[in-house]
Amino acid sequence: MKQLTKAEEDIMKILWDIGEGSVLAILEKFSEPKPAYNTVSTIVRILEDKQFVSYRKEGRIHVYFPLVKREEYSNQSITKLIDGYFQGSFKSMVSFFIKKNDISIEEMEAALKKINNEEE
Repeated sequence: MKQLTKAEEDIMKILWDIGEGSVLAILEKFSEPKPAYNTVSTIVRILEDKQFVSYRKEGRIHVYFPLVKREEYSNQSITKLIDGYFQGSFKSMVSFFIKKNDISIEEMEAALKKINNEEE
């Protein structure tokens, strides 16, 4: 799976949230200052070329929808992060974030409980 630019990710996040939409519908979800309509349209076509989105025609309008699920892209991104910066070690990554964010034992235990509850 190809990696996305920040602008492409921003549009994918909107499409994941709304499910589907025209360029105008996507543009409306951006906060100010909004990008130009043509910019969003170009990026959506790039996402189509990368096979992240597809569309169906409704009259003269193209309604775009994601082909790649958010979770699928997130998993690929996390794997790339772990492999690229932590030599493939999940433990090294977790250790880094614990130290960097000064996470307490209580916060770690709460996170583990949440993980265990989600697995059940």
